[in-house]
Amino acid sequence: MEKNNFHILVVDDDNKIKSLIKQFLEEKGFIVSTASDANEAKVKTNIFNFNLLILDVMMPGQDGYELTKEMKQSRDIPIILLTAKGEVENRIHGLELGADDYLGKPFDPQELLLRIKNIIKKNKDKNILETEIGTAELNLNKMTIKLNQKVQKINLAEKKVLVKMLSSPGRIFSRSEIGKISEISKERSIDVMITRLRKKIELNPKNPKFLQTIRGSGYVLWIE
Repeated sequence: MEKNNFHILVVDDDNKIKSLIKQFLEEKGFIVSTASDANEAKVKTNIFNFNLLILDVMMPGQDGYELTKEMKQSRDIPIILLTAKGEVENRIHGLELGADDYLGKPFDPQELLLRIKNIIKKNKDKNILETEIGTAELNLNKMTIKLNQKVQKINLAEKKVLVKMLSSPGRIFSRSEIGKISEISKERSIDVMITRLRKKIELNPKNPKFLQTIRGSGYVLWIE
């Protein structure tokens, strides 16, 4: 698998399990660091910007539950807990502390990989819903765009189009595609909607930098 920039920290006092997880995930293209306890993990999280922590619950000193609680109070980082304890109450306790997922030992490495991919997708979707285009701040959960200290609402059709275009920056969307996404049938209405969006996103809507027209093809969204 091609190397990517997704950096994972595996924290486990069992060197064999830690090494197996590291080897498996590196073969899948991830960057993987390891730590043997909570103290070492905290040192490394202060040095590196990890995209995900995989924590063993049963560790000497500060356990995985306590470390999860501490980490979630200071930073927004996804956490998967690993434990030999598979009881429902233990899973619930971990999730209540802020863990994003929970996997009981022993586990199939492919299941761990699927859970990691789910977290990647969830965070990608989250980043799309709350992002920036130039100086415009988009919060598609609240259906607002803030530009030059002015907050404007967007409608559901505009939100659907923005989500699709943000998912594929640089891709040209034809009018018919945008019509299907927004559920708007008239080309004139589609053009009007794009014009409205430009006024909410662009500093100079008449000379758009981000939401551009590709003559004879449709529209494209560029992101810096």
